[in-house]
Amino acid sequence: MVASLMSALPGSVAQGLIWGILAIGVYITYKVLDFADLTVDGSLATGGAVAVMCMLNGANTYVALILAFLAGMLAGLVTGLFHTALGIPPILAGILTQLGLYSINMRIMGKANQAISVMQYDVLVSLRYIPHACLLTTGFCIVIIALLYWFFGTEIGASVRATGCNPNMARAQGINTNATKVLGLVISNGLVGLAGALYAQYQGSADINMGRGAIVIGLAAVIIGEVVFGKIFHNFALHMIAVVIGAIIYFVVIAIVLQLGLETTDLKLFSSLIVALFLALPYLKSKYFTPADKKGGNGNA
Repeated sequence: MVASLMSALPGSVAQGLIWGILAIGVYITYKVLDFADLTVDGSLATGGAVAVMCMLNGANTYVALILAFLAGMLAGLVTGLFHTALGIPPILAGILTQLGLYSINMRIMGKANQAISVMQYDVLVSLRYIPHACLLTTGFCIVIIALLYWFFGTEIGASVRATGCNPNMARAQGINTNATKVLGLVISNGLVGLAGALYAQYQGSADINMGRGAIVIGLAAVIIGEVVFGKIFHNFALHMIAVVIGAIIYFVVIAIVLQLGLETTDLKLFSSLIVALFLALPYLKSKYFTPADKKGGNGNA
């Protein structure tokens, strides 16, 4: 079992790095913007569908990635406009876009799935070449984190962060919070679309259901990264690195559990339990493992 687990770990790391890009997108909405965005399940599949269909029609791989990124951005724009222009609550706005994307993704692919072969198309990442996939996706993560670190240090990026931190104060400072919300959602889902494009290349196909449960994995990566590295990493760039590492940890744990005999049909249940566990850890730690003198004094004071 140990040998089979060791052989599965490189693939888990490669998947974790790809989904780490998605997790960075989730981090932007969930932590930076404080926006509960459920568009992710649809925009991941959209990115994969666009990339695969572009490649099947002769487009360059990098062009396919750019178009997948733009398609994800467009999905985020729709969610943002649903919320800001039409007044639809964040969760419902994301659900509406996600539902609409199902039909759009079917239109893009023409059927439920489309496959590409690593032997016929110049894919960047593939299950056949896992070490290369790990190296390339690591480079993608580094470039994305560096660009986002720079962007969120600019005046516009700081406005997005201020909107998520305190929208009332941001408006008082003259920030157009509706515009910054839309911008944050556009960037987030653009990254999700890019992750979908890479994941479709990695597994050799795009599927209409490939994004199902993506938000759970993204949240798991964000929460695992925060719980494990929250007290160590304080820099914004380090927070994003923690999110990527959280995604890797998630897929390594999944690989370990599969080696122990868990049915693949139980993975969604296990994923939700992981998220619930890591969400509860800070609360349980503060409630049961924090000394009384750190809880605000003793009961007789």
